[in-house]
Amino acid sequence: MWQRIQTVFLIVVVVGMVAGIFFPIAIYTDPTTAKTYELYPLHYSIKESTQTLTTYFPYSITAILMIASATLAGMCITRYENRMTQVKIGTLNSLILAGTILSAYLFFREFVGQFPAAKLGLVVWIALVAAACNWVALRFIRRDEKLVRDADRLR
Repeated sequence: MWQRIQTVFLIVVVVGMVAGIFFPIAIYTDPTTAKTYELYPLHYSIKESTQTLTTYFPYSITAILMIASATLAGMCITRYENRMTQVKIGTLNSLILAGTILSAYLFFREFVGQFPAAKLGLVVWIALVAAACNWVALRFIRRDEKLVRDADRLR
């Protein structure tokens, strides 16, 4: 299991998705009022000097998709004996990663509509790297399956 390269790529997906929950999608600090507006995958917060207003729904959808993606990548790692099941789980994970990217992007667009000077956070980039790693892992899993089928045919 650990000696296969696709396991490394899937671990990158798991670590990226779990870590991505704690990184911002977008941040904006208003220079006139000193309010900070932060959009995370789990919540949207408005911070003043002493108070914080936090809204979880619908922003937590991105975090839910990230946790689902990390879980599926972990399941894909443990199913190393059945490559076809790995391919199916990996394909489903690709769809969930696409949903994660779309969700983060749509929330970012909404945020930029309110605050045009907002900066893009790391979450979208982490999700794109995770999607690329998942795709590469699927390629290696399919290559292993092809090698096994070709070896069975030669017997």
